[in-house]
Amino acid sequence: MTGALALAWGRLRAVLPERESLAAMCRRPRQDLLAGLTVAVVALPLALGFGVSSGLGAASGLATAVVAGALAALLGGSDLQVTGTSGAMTVMLMPIVDAHGPTGVLTVGVLAGLLLVALGLTGAGRYMAVVPAPVVAGFTVGIACVIGLQQVPQALGVPPENSHKVMIVAWHAVLDFLAHPHWWATSVAVAVAAVVLVAARVRPSLPFALPAVAIATVAAEVAELPLARIGDLPAGLPAPSLGFLDPGALPSLIAPAVAVAALAALESLLSAKAADGMTAGCRHDPDRELFGQGVANLVTPLFGGMPGTGAIVRTAVNVRSGAQSRLAALAHAGILAAIVYSAAGLVSRIPLAALAGVLLATSVRMIDTDAVKAMFRSTRADAVVLVLTAVATLTLNTVVAVILGLVVAGALALRALARNARLDAEPLRHDLQPHHTEDEHALLAEHIVTYRLAGPLFFAAAHRFLMELSEVTDVSVVVLRMSRVTTIDASGALVLGDAIEQLEGRGILVYVSGIPDGHHQPLEALGVLARLDEAGQVFATTDEAIAAARDRLHHTGVLPHLAG
Repeated sequence: MTGALALAWGRLRAVLPERESLAAMCRRPRQDLLAGLTVAVVALPLALGFGVSSGLGAASGLATAVVAGALAALLGGSDLQVTGTSGAMTVMLMPIVDAHGPTGVLTVGVLAGLLLVALGLTGAGRYMAVVPAPVVAGFTVGIACVIGLQQVPQALGVPPENSHKVMIVAWHAVLDFLAHPHWWATSVAVAVAAVVLVAARVRPSLPFALPAVAIATVAAEVAELPLARIGDLPAGLPAPSLGFLDPGALPSLIAPAVAVAALAALESLLSAKAADGMTAGCRHDPDRELFGQGVANLVTPLFGGMPGTGAIVRTAVNVRSGAQSRLAALAHAGILAAIVYSAAGLVSRIPLAALAGVLLATSVRMIDTDAVKAMFRSTRADAVVLVLTAVATLTLNTVVAVILGLVVAGALALRALARNARLDAEPLRHDLQPHHTEDEHALLAEHIVTYRLAGPLFFAAAHRFLMELSEVTDVSVVVLRMSRVTTIDASGALVLGDAIEQLEGRGILVYVSGIPDGHHQPLEALGVLARLDEAGQVFATTDEAIAAARDRLHHTGVLPHLAG
């Protein structure tokens, strides 16, 4: 029992933040506080907008930014990661809200938090962090399209259709707008989006989203424009409560919780990896990151917050603003908390159309056109995976889209790998029998043929070898040269055994040479080499195999004229 407790404590210590990482928060506080202020300015309209889009409301988005942002900053595996609401998570939560209501989403958040903590404690982070680049690019493109389509009703000033299919919602919003145009909402959304996009090109280091929203809000108030507003917000976070938990509903919420946990893990690790790429010498701990995100998602629903993830947009702003430690992300959460407690009345007057403009601009900026073009120029397989993942993200569940992208990417990779496997007939070289005359060598070549197996001998390529070997005729001996085989699995070993049996069934002797170290196990475990080894037909080198074959043919009388 003591050993089990020591193991558990050791695993827990491995995912807790290091003392050095926490001490770094005191080294450059001014720079971190300024970076945190910049991120808060960017995060406020995003938190409000994603909260409204999810169906849980702006207050839920703010609670996520504050609570999850603070906990993940302290416990996460990246010193520069910023956690909060995200477009991908908003897309994931919409059908859960429709099916189970807001309390169901809060319960899903708790369950997802528990799953993420378990993943962090079991060391799953290192495996979940490896995702092919075309899948990431396709997922990002799909999410950007979904976020943009989500904003169409608010940007057009019409009530959204009661459906989580964003294309249907956007289409009905367009039809409603054409029947009853609301030009003020459209003008505000377009103006805010244009300001954010143009400013991002002119001064990418400055956050223009909040000033644009503030100007739009003031203009709407002064002109008394008929625009839908965020509405009343509580002056502060609610007291923590477990009143939303319904034990009877837990079985039906497990599958959504698994999907939310998978998305939170994937997006957080991708965001942390992006932060590493933008800074020299910064490396995140994937297991710590999963643990920190798990604790954040476990606690945030108690305050009415939606599930959160590491956010690529805010993390990038944090890094580019000069953040040096976790203090920047923690300061961002503290500043948003101050806004929640002191300016809830002002925030409630923000027009939904202005938030829609910010998110429309965000969806455009999410797509890295250079990366997408590079994928299309790379290989046809990369382009297929990117497009398939993007379309699946737009039309299906986001986690299903990523899984589908991974499966297709894996299948195409195996297909490409299988094409590298070769079975080449090789001439019987003179230098292997230097003491033979030309006539003797020609006689040997009539009876002995060598084949070189190269590349991976596994399930995706093995049957092609069987078909080619089975067509060998009019020889007495086949020598299989295996020194260039890179890998052998059970399927490859079995198919090779079948090919050998078919050759022997036609009276053709089979010799094997040059099996690489480490590849004997599957061949021996499946009995492929046992009979050949007992008969003395397995050799370390091709020279030895051909010499043995020559002697065998000489003793059996097939080659009566050869000298020893």
